Amino acid sequence: MELEHKALWALRQLNLDMKTTGTNRVTDLHELEEFRFQAFKSARLYKEQMKMMHDKHIVDRNFKSGELVLLYNYRLRLFSGKLKSRWSGPFRVVQMFPSAAVEIESEDETNKFTVNGQRLKHYLGMENEKGGREMIMLEEP
Repeated sequence: MELEHKALWALRQLNLDMKTTGTNRVTDLHELEEFRFQAFKSARLYKEQMKMMHDKHIVDRNFKSGELVLLYNYRLRLFSGKLKSRWSGPFRVVQMFPSAAVEIESEDETNKFTVNGQRLKHYLGMENEKGGREMIMLEEP
């Protein structure tokens, strides 16, 4: 009898009442679910903001047949020099494909090949007095 009394006293001392413990457990589960929901909402907002920030730097490049473009030579990094331009050209656009690939040809129409549209930019050049072309390159944002 004395052992049972001490066990009951210990249960009350530790607040192990089944009804109180059950309500505390349910309350803790609700708080955990609310915390989880807030974390999910915060992560979603962060992802949306980062996507907007990255998307604003994407340049929409729409080329039309007959336009002049410059081609970025990414392999020139191996032999880079301070004054070497990685842009070659100008080339003439022949055809645009739906997958953002572009078919271009050299100005003398000897070479025709397909490249990724992200490697191209519009050529803004002008004729000089000798009949040659003068290249003007604009910095892209």
